[in-house]
Amino acid sequence: MMKKISVLIAHYNNGKFFEDCYLSLIHQTFTNWEAIIVDDASTDNSLEIIKSIIKDDARFRLYKNPENKGCGFTKRICMEYATGDICGFLDPDDALFPKALEKSIEKFNDSNIIAAYTKMLMCDENLSPQYVYCGTKQICNDLYFFNCPIQVAHFFTFRKDIYFKTQGINPVLKRAVDQDLYLKILELGRIAYIDEVLYKYRLHSAGISQQSTKQSAKDSFASIIFEAMQRRGIEKIKNRKVPENYTNPEEIYDLIHYQTGLLYRVETKFRLFFYHTNILILLFLECTSTQTFNLTLY
Repeated sequence: MMKKISVLIAHYNNGKFFEDCYLSLIHQTFTNWEAIIVDDASTDNSLEIIKSIIKDDARFRLYKNPENKGCGFTKRICMEYATGDICGFLDPDDALFPKALEKSIEKFNDSNIIAAYTKMLMCDENLSPQYVYCGTKQICNDLYFFNCPIQVAHFFTFRKDIYFKTQGINPVLKRAVDQDLYLKILELGRIAYIDEVLYKYRLHSAGISQQSTKQSAKDSFASIIFEAMQRRGIEKIKNRKVPENYTNPEEIYDLIHYQTGLLYRVETKFRLFFYHTNILILLFLECTSTQTFNLTLY
């Protein structure tokens, strides 16, 4: 049976950009999807705009929070309405490339894969291409991976059943909500890297991750990393003690600063090389024994 994807859209006052988001969905090459839109009590005419765009298209389901609750709460509610096997968040001011869902769903044919992520294209306010975000890379997902600096980003898809094995999205978070989700999901299995640009990220003055909120996001991210350390039972990193309580974001970033260095990056490349080399050997032995050779690398 073909898997279904739930595209989750947490919305607030972004109606003027929503048409691009909508068009990118209806032009997907993969067709077994639904779009869950939860409006966080917008204060402009966004709801009317969205309703006029989706009209009676049954693939789109629109809900509204009775009062403004914030990004974390709204994204958590999106998950409660999702009926797909695979979920992925799409911001209402962003858009997907036509093969984004198709390329993502392919990765979940491997039952060991619990999540997948792609590269993203940074765009201006009119969604015109500016540059490809260069931070996205294939990762070594281990106990000490905290996505800092950011390497896992949009378009991030994940198995719904795995999500509900986590604590779920923190409903009180206003910033770094995606990072909280990534770290929780990545603690439970293997992730696939899709080395293609499949997500369009719009840069504009009202965007949640723009300059005016960057410090707040940085502080929230540090708190999320600290919570991940606690969940994973990490007491020391490089012989340095993890604090018992979160008080200072710089204290957390300082603990993992070594992951930005050249030595760590070289070590990661070697680990990835040997990981894939071992997969090649194991698959070759398995496939030659059955006279079948079907190789996919992650």
